[in-house]
Amino acid sequence: MSDRPSEWDKYLLGSVLFISLLIGGGTASGLYTDTLIEIAAIVSAAAVFSQTSGQRMPCSALWLLIFAVALAVLQIVPLPAAIFNGLRPELLFADPWLAQDTRFRFVSVGVGRTIECLLYLVASAAFFLSVLRLRTEQVQALLPFFFMGVICNGLAGAIQYSLSDDIAIEGLLPFTINAGLFANRNHFAALLFVSIPFVVYHGLFRGHLLSGLLGLATLSLLLLAAGSRAGVLIGLAITVLSIVFLSARSRLSGISILMIFIGLSVYTIGAWSRIDAREVDPAFGRGEFARTTVEGIKDNWATGVGFGNFQKAYQIYEKEGMIFSKYVNHAHNDYLEIAFEGGAPAILLMIFYFILLFIALSRIRRHPLQKAAFLSVSFLLIHSLVDYPLRTEALAMTFAYMNAIIFHNGFAARLAQKNELIEVDHNGGKLFVPIATSS
Repeated sequence: MSDRPSEWDKYLLGSVLFISLLIGGGTASGLYTDTLIEIAAIVSAAAVFSQTSGQRMPCSALWLLIFAVALAVLQIVPLPAAIFNGLRPELLFADPWLAQDTRFRFVSVGVGRTIECLLYLVASAAFFLSVLRLRTEQVQALLPFFFMGVICNGLAGAIQYSLSDDIAIEGLLPFTINAGLFANRNHFAALLFVSIPFVVYHGLFRGHLLSGLLGLATLSLLLLAAGSRAGVLIGLAITVLSIVFLSARSRLSGISILMIFIGLSVYTIGAWSRIDAREVDPAFGRGEFARTTVEGIKDNWATGVGFGNFQKAYQIYEKEGMIFSKYVNHAHNDYLEIAFEGGAPAILLMIFYFILLFIALSRIRRHPLQKAAFLSVSFLLIHSLVDYPLRTEALAMTFAYMNAIIFHNGFAARLAQKNELIEVDHNGGKLFVPIATSS
């Protein structure tokens, strides 16, 4: 009878990650594809948690998730109406708990949307915690599932851009596909650039330099074709930083580095031309979205308006001259939107997360996969300043996977095990010899 540990949990979670990258690119609410991914993530997590695991959960990350879920639940619990007096405008008073009883109201101005966001959060958290329970080698083995999802999106994008500059696919999924397998080309670009550090890791530390170089070249061309200004700039920056950050302990030759930077120079010229050719409307855009959202935050700073209710509440603060046939569905700044929806408690949770991420940086400096994940998370968070990439299931599950790599305790334990001293007999005495470490 074999003592080899089972691998079914790795394939189960890898399938969830892959499926989310295939069908989770929509941004609209109420998509059945998002519901399928959430159900798959929760059921898979339940199966993984039903098995014993030797991995220790990081308590700080676990408490962060508990507080986040508790905050969302609090928004859909009926509270005394007197609490809201002076905390928000009367126009944003939520519906009473019962039509005939106005003594109790909800924090959320749209309970249904908040419940939908709660399921979204629980699914992402469940997937994150499930990956934390895997062994270190299993966490690394999820990377091919991620690569397969990126490749499928890249192939879809390449076919689209080869046929036309602006092609939309309808009927295949419950949302219109505009880039890759995503409804939003900026989110497609986000998936491309967060995969760059892992491609660099694959080339430098897994012995696949040629395929890594081809992957970088392909991702760069797809980013240029996608035409996302933020994606182009972030893609360039993350490529340079990935090479510098990850190659510090690799055996990459000077000639290879020179070739990469020559390619980056050509890419920079193309990126500059692509951005310069586009016109940006200075009167109506992300700046106006941010100013209006800040006004809403000031009036609802204590409780927020409820997760998922940005669109409904934003209209109250929107200037008359900024009302057009196209409405504003997001703030295009995830931090402002979360602050508007969750109030001061959500702001504190975001600060808590950034503190944990900063502390994690001091622990992961010696493991290349964790460093790659840290770079991807960092640039995805930067992109969230000008967009809402984490509002798609595809990028939310990717974000959960990358954070699981960062906060996984197995990498540090494995490194410590490699560095421990071996007691060796030598001429009747005892000599302690450190095991050689390798990336």
